Amino acid sequence: MSLLRVCAFAKCLSRRSLFERCAVRVSFPDCCQVCVTVRNGAVRRISETPFRFQRRNVAFVTPKAEDGKKRVLEQNQLLDVLEARIHQLQADVVLDVRHAKVQFVKAPSSGRGGVSGKALRGGPQEKTDITKSGQTVSKAGPKSQTSRWMEKLSKEKTSKLKKQQNILKKVKEKSTGKAKGSKSSLLLPGTSHKTISTTAKKTGPSIKKSRSDKTLADETRDAFFSSSASTAAGGTAAMLHKHKQKKTKKQAEEGKVQSASDAERMAKELAEVEELERRLNQQAGQSVFSSRPECQQEDAAGNTCGDLQMSIHSYLEACVFAGQIEKAHHFLVSQHRVMSRRKHLNTDVYNIMMRVWAKKGTLNQIGRMFILLEEAGLKPNVGSYCTALECMGRSPDLSPKIVTRCLSQMEEDGLTVDDVFSQCIFHQDERDMVLKAVHIVQPDYQPNLHATTECYPPLVEDYYMQREDHQYPKLDFTHEELKERFTRQLNMEQACNVTIDSVEGTKAVTENMAKMRELLAAQRIQWQKILLQALRENKMILSNTNSKDYRLNLYPYLCLLEDREYVDIMIQSVVNMPPSGESLKILAKDLGHRIYTKYYVQQKNRNQTVEKLGNIYSAYLDLLAKDSEAYHVLPREHWCNIELEQSAGPTLQGGETHWPYVVTLELGTFMVDMMVKNLKINSDILNSAHERKLIPILYHMYTFRSTRQIGFIKPHPILTQMQQEAMETKLTFDSYVIPMLCPPMPWTSVKFGAYLLTPTKLMRAVEGATQHEVLLEKCQNLHAVFDSLNQLGNCAWRINSPLLDIIISIFNDRGSEKLDIPPPLSEAPKIQHFNPQDPAYTASEKAHMKREVIVAKKKCSEMHSLRMDALYKLSIANYMRGEIFWFPHNMDFRGRTYPCPPYFNHLGSDVTRAILVFAEGKKLGPRGLDWLKIHLVNLTGLKKKSSLQGRLEYANTIMEDILDSADNPLNGKKWWMNADEPWQALACCMEIANAVRSPDPAEFISHFPVHQDGSCNGLQHYAALGRDVIGATSVNLMPCDVPQDVYSGVAQQVEEFRARDAQQGLKIAQVLEGFISRKVVKQTVMTVVYGVTRYGGRLQIEKRLKEIDEFPKEFVWDASHYLVRQVFSGLKEMFTGTREIQDWLTESARLISKSGHTVEWVTPLGLPIIQPYHRTRNQVLKSTMQHINLQITHDAKERPDTVKQKNAFPPNFIHSLDSTHMMLTSLHCYSAGLTFVSVHDCFWTHALTVDTMNKVCREQFVALHSQPILEELSTFLLQKYCGGPPTEAKNKKYQEYRRLMLLLAKVPQTGDFDLQRVKESTYFFS
Repeated sequence: MSLLRVCAFAKCLSRRSLFERCAVRVSFPDCCQVCVTVRNGAVRRISETPFRFQRRNVAFVTPKAEDGKKRVLEQNQLLDVLEARIHQLQADVVLDVRHAKVQFVKAPSSGRGGVSGKALRGGPQEKTDITKSGQTVSKAGPKSQTSRWMEKLSKEKTSKLKKQQNILKKVKEKSTGKAKGSKSSLLLPGTSHKTISTTAKKTGPSIKKSRSDKTLADETRDAFFSSSASTAAGGTAAMLHKHKQKKTKKQAEEGKVQSASDAERMAKELAEVEELERRLNQQAGQSVFSSRPECQQEDAAGNTCGDLQMSIHSYLEACVFAGQIEKAHHFLVSQHRVMSRRKHLNTDVYNIMMRVWAKKGTLNQIGRMFILLEEAGLKPNVGSYCTALECMGRSPDLSPKIVTRCLSQMEEDGLTVDDVFSQCIFHQDERDMVLKAVHIVQPDYQPNLHATTECYPPLVEDYYMQREDHQYPKLDFTHEELKERFTRQLNMEQACNVTIDSVEGTKAVTENMAKMRELLAAQRIQWQKILLQALRENKMILSNTNSKDYRLNLYPYLCLLEDREYVDIMIQSVVNMPPSGESLKILAKDLGHRIYTKYYVQQKNRNQTVEKLGNIYSAYLDLLAKDSEAYHVLPREHWCNIELEQSAGPTLQGGETHWPYVVTLELGTFMVDMMVKNLKINSDILNSAHERKLIPILYHMYTFRSTRQIGFIKPHPILTQMQQEAMETKLTFDSYVIPMLCPPMPWTSVKFGAYLLTPTKLMRAVEGATQHEVLLEKCQNLHAVFDSLNQLGNCAWRINSPLLDIIISIFNDRGSEKLDIPPPLSEAPKIQHFNPQDPAYTASEKAHMKREVIVAKKKCSEMHSLRMDALYKLSIANYMRGEIFWFPHNMDFRGRTYPCPPYFNHLGSDVTRAILVFAEGKKLGPRGLDWLKIHLVNLTGLKKKSSLQGRLEYANTIMEDILDSADNPLNGKKWWMNADEPWQALACCMEIANAVRSPDPAEFISHFPVHQDGSCNGLQHYAALGRDVIGATSVNLMPCDVPQDVYSGVAQQVEEFRARDAQQGLKIAQVLEGFISRKVVKQTVMTVVYGVTRYGGRLQIEKRLKEIDEFPKEFVWDASHYLVRQVFSGLKEMFTGTREIQDWLTESARLISKSGHTVEWVTPLGLPIIQPYHRTRNQVLKSTMQHINLQITHDAKERPDTVKQKNAFPPNFIHSLDSTHMMLTSLHCYSAGLTFVSVHDCFWTHALTVDTMNKVCREQFVALHSQPILEELSTFLLQKYCGGPPTEAKNKKYQEYRRLMLLLAKVPQTGDFDLQRVKESTYFFS
């Protein structure tokens, strides 16, 4: 559009038609027909624009006859605009791999320095032709020939500057000798390619070199000058010269004199900018086609069709799996025939059909697919040649010449036969067939497979390279025991679900319960028959629909499983539906996900990978079993070695395509629609007095969530009543919900690990987000991350049965809100029913009753959710009673680790943690009992300010209460009930009681996990990053005799502020006297480090103040506003380094996201992280039931959400550091033979090994922060986001680019804290 603006300016100045005054011929040799059409259309629109609008827009450059000087200045300004626009245009039309230079035909100059009004005609050398395809082909002369238009500009510019100097001379009182001497330095040569400069003239072409040789102040000053001056050359020349000329005019009018030194300085600055532009232009010319903006556009283009590609890929695979080969073939061919649809295809899509023809041995069909690939402009990849070789291996009496031609073609494409065996994924006997084909021409060939060369981050290089002292632990099981557990786990995952007894089943069965169970059982049998018939009818309709071949539909997805399996999934969703109903989107997603999981497992079975998995897993168990020899390799390494040894047969890793979120949702919505339309019940089933008629058991309705209207599926009250009264004794879960019965498979790649068959992602992400997976697949050195996850997953657990019995007894009684045991719905408040039309009630009474009904319904819904959550956890725990089990782990996008089973795990509540103990027991040793007592006091929360010795002495003084709690938990003094974590405290009391009553406590075998918790761990990382002595002392990085409590310190600081303000007469400060405590400020202090805003902090403080009965409620609002300001001020004074780092991170993220990029970084362990926060895009999923509006916030095509990006960067960066610290501790504990698990910044181990874990924890924290973390982050961000100045819009964007570069280079300064002191700090983790 730059050329169009140039033409528009020319038209406005001359008040004549654009094509009457300036017929400019432009050559776009690389533009497609669409681009030419768009530009021509835009020119046509401009030529039709009424002049009065154009005049209004450019009135400031219209010359006036009465002011000759002003006319000269304005004409000069116009030339600057024209020149800058030409340069910008030349940058705008960079397409593919060549510059499309804008060639202007020579035009005679008008008397006013404007453009000639005669039509311009080019000579023979400037002639242009338009080809039939619409592309413009330039027949201009050689590129070395200087454009006559550019020569004209150069002459006009020289004349302009001479006139400008003459004007300056007339108003100067001093000598003009210096001004004359500086004239040549003010000249701006008319180069045909200009880019923005960012370095000073005296520096070299390297940006980094110039930055290192100058102070930050010098950089800032130079950046100001270069930014303001180079803006003129980058698209805002008119603005800069306008400012300069206006200033000159004003001085002339007012009679002011500009000194010669000022003119010389300006000339020098412009000359420097000129030189910088020239040098950076050379750099940009070398790297313009590999610069980051083009890469970003390419990525965005890839993402544009990424979802559609996945949908096509999934659809074809579903067709093939269901045996609908002809349908799949027609679909692919119909997609290929039309160019608009062909662009969504890639080589892997064609390979799907190639695999089908390879299985059938039809080589001619493989050949046709290669022709289609060539027509689509795609190259065959290693998978394509693999299918061809497989087909040749299946073809009898094949000529060796065909195989030779295939191998020769592979070689021409840069591929080898070894690549086929190392990179391809084989199913069934495909590998044997490929090898058979190769043996036709190379009888002695054997695949040359080697383990990939592993490179490690510097932080763990010594860990992997020096293993002499490593002692990897083994499990307390024999090889046969572990193999039997593997078989049980495999059977459970192949079934995809498991049915267990509910803990409510222990209640006595009443007559009504038995009646309701019979009714429900009979109804479900009837519903199964109805749904089965409805499903078959719908499938028949879909199969006979005369839709286009290229259109995607659900029919193949409805043929993947047996009909009864779909019906069972639907019936199970009805059973699990809460009484208050469920969002249609959530219900549909769950249904679709269950179908995909079953399909995924059946793929594994059909591909014959299960048998091979059993063989490899059996060999892998030699590493873990106690009756096998010791190995000096990690689980991941051992598994990879076994895979190399047993490379024959199908491939275990990868090959299955994940369904796009939209496909899962659409399939689930189809199922829900069938359920709503077909599932019915008799209206008189509970009350024979009612009229009998069939009524739906599910209703589709709409409700509001916040301000959005959403579809909702609600069960009929009759169904809800039947299910509640039946109190069924069985619960059915997906298999992944249950902990594993055998050690998880080790993570060996991004797509392989954890469960045996169930699909599991290494990195959790929002549904539909793929950017994390793309980053991970490109990363080659994630071994330390994999090994840490494997170590956490290999920790064996068992149930604390005595404690579980106590919890179940309270659960089945009436629950206990004090002990966090949810009561049953029978304890919920009764919902009052009244007639709103009853005249006996006044309007205010009706409104009051309506509010009470709403509150009661909300309370009932919350109680049901909490009750069912507790029921699931306790029932799973009861099912695992007497078992040994494992929790496979994965992580979120920041690297924080989580157990995969969602309900029951050690990251849960106090109740869940209390009933989990280590399966392996270890002796307490000399200090183990003391650690148990200290741990108990920590759980009570009573002695947080006391030393460890003080806590131990306190525990010894209350031994009577401890033993009483262990012996009579429900009927004794109940001391344990007052602890912060009551159930974990009770479990610890029982462990201490058993230990002290044993003959020798040091020999007592303890399974109990002892925790060591970080002291405000986020602030610890900030203090270490900034080497902040005061901050480090406040969060226990510095050795102290007693623990430092940062929350109390902030509360004391706030109290001092309050007392000062109260003395000055501030009312709210006087009201708050006596109410500022550690509890009031703790949550805000804790979350400030994780990016909480003042608004969020105010809400936290408001909640705490409302909990204080004595505090006057009318002052809560003002008090919370006042306190949040004081808390932030107190933290700023205490943690100056922390605030500087946080501000630096926030501002960096803001500028990065404003430049159009999402924030990325890499942890010290090499884990790539990207923040998936983009502007919301609405996508409508249309179905017969309703249109579902999907709010997509992770779409990489959308611009980043600047607010979320900047607010989330500091906490996410700190989370990535604390996860790195945990992983380092995990690895070194594993090599020392320790049992180790973590809950983020809370580390668990046996009482015997607490001291060892503490030593490792501190050493790894020091090792982590001894790395130049902020400097490496700065370098990474500079390389990623400042790889080169913007090639477009060189004005405002360039200034933002310079600001970003300077900011990222300015790493916050650090203090004098000695990190080695952390190793001596007792209360760093305690």
